[in-house]
Amino acid sequence: MTESKVPGHIAYELDARAESHPAFPVVTFENDQYAEEPVTYADIVLNGRKLAHVLQKAGIGKGDTFAMLMRNHPEFVYAMYAGTLMGAVMVPIDPRVKGDRLAYVLRDSGAKGVFCTSEFMANAAEVIRAMEGVQMLGVACKSGMPADVNAFPVLNEILEGPEAPPPDNRSEEVGVPIQVIYTSGTTGDPKGVVVKGDRLSNFVTLAQFVWQYTAEDKLYTGLSLTHGNAQAVTLVPSLMLQIPSVISRKFTKSRIWDICRHYGCTTFSLLGGMMMGIYSEPERPDDADNPVRVVLSAGTPAAIWEAFEKRFNVMIHEWYAAVEGGFAHKPPGVGPIGSFGKPLEGLMEMKVVREDGTECEPFEVGEIIFRLVGQEIKVEYLGKKEASEEKTRGGWLRTGDMGHTDDQGWFFFDYRKGGGLRRSGDFIQPQTVEAAIAKHPDVSDVCVYGVPAESGAPGESDLVAAVVPVAGSKPDPASIFKTCLDNLEKNAVPSYLQVVEEIPKSASEKNLDRLLKEDFTKDAVNVYAFSDYR
Repeated sequence: MTESKVPGHIAYELDARAESHPAFPVVTFENDQYAEEPVTYADIVLNGRKLAHVLQKAGIGKGDTFAMLMRNHPEFVYAMYAGTLMGAVMVPIDPRVKGDRLAYVLRDSGAKGVFCTSEFMANAAEVIRAMEGVQMLGVACKSGMPADVNAFPVLNEILEGPEAPPPDNRSEEVGVPIQVIYTSGTTGDPKGVVVKGDRLSNFVTLAQFVWQYTAEDKLYTGLSLTHGNAQAVTLVPSLMLQIPSVISRKFTKSRIWDICRHYGCTTFSLLGGMMMGIYSEPERPDDADNPVRVVLSAGTPAAIWEAFEKRFNVMIHEWYAAVEGGFAHKPPGVGPIGSFGKPLEGLMEMKVVREDGTECEPFEVGEIIFRLVGQEIKVEYLGKKEASEEKTRGGWLRTGDMGHTDDQGWFFFDYRKGGGLRRSGDFIQPQTVEAAIAKHPDVSDVCVYGVPAESGAPGESDLVAAVVPVAGSKPDPASIFKTCLDNLEKNAVPSYLQVVEEIPKSASEKNLDRLLKEDFTKDAVNVYAFSDYR
């Protein structure tokens, strides 16, 4: 294989692979019914350079930020190459983000431009029109999406145009910011985690020595590339190790095994709630007849762990990490069911602590914290020095996750600290959901809380919105759910509405959601399920 001009630099690494294996189909982007877009190393370099010139023409260069608002498409990889080539910083944004929240991320990140697909063009355009200094860099039209892009630059035409040479102002720096990935904003506004280029080598090391990928593997994910999981476990190892991968436009629980059979995928990555969704699909006689050897899961429900392995003839490799850092895992067949494992021996330390910083006893719940052995641990939240320093106070990464150990030192996740609710791997802030529902004209008060998820995924919740109708009005559940869909990411839409006469409050006017929980049952006459109104 041709050696990279700048080892560890993703654009130059891909340049080297495009020289030695130009026609290698490294990533296949899959859509419904196997409509696919295979991407070779040559494709990435040729199209990435075209997007680099788009950035250059827009005045976006070293240290500048630009945003990606799309599902999983080849353009995401082309833009990743273009950004690292130019020294620009990519901000992947979950395309479900809308309105004020999208505006906040663009403003906070300082994004000078946005690439998107026409699927989300209207949402992006509305926000961009209200902002200064942000431009639409290009809109990609994909199958099943609107073809009219309202006079915005059409990425399809740019990518189908003539070849472009490498830009004049290429960057050859490795340990510089290449992405800003935003947290879910559990205890306030989301924070942008600055990811530097030299961190990618950690993903490659994990792929080789923890996940133990080989050249015979084919990787699969349906997780969004805007999520650190999909990049760390699937995309980066695939690109850097020349291991073919298949990436679906979005997650599908009903087709996942058929996709893996069709493409011969040997491993895929999941979050716990997704695993329950797959398991809840009707059993089929060929469930165990698939090429998958191991499922990499974060948050497997203990209640179905062994049954899942047996039914689908796979092994589960459980793991735990955050975009800020830290890592633990439980290899297949090792340790107790329900544990996410232990940290890498000799490289990381992990413990569970009380509020005063003292270490918890086995089975006592406290905050999970990490540190590196012999190295300083750093987290950089974009523009938030105090929050960055607090995150690593005392030389330990404060995860904000509450958990415990057993008497053998295995770690278990219990819940998220600070009131956030975890749902299908995302942390939902109740106040954000409450704010959206409060806009409805027939709602006078609202309290959002969580009940244990039907999926059984550890630490995950189904959302309940307790609403008080405006005096004299009768609530219309369909209308309230529509308000949620119009103003929130779909994963933040409550599973249930609970209509009550009043929200119980403390003397300081805090909502007493524990009293609402006590009165909540799914089949109560005052409870309406979102699933009945889809």
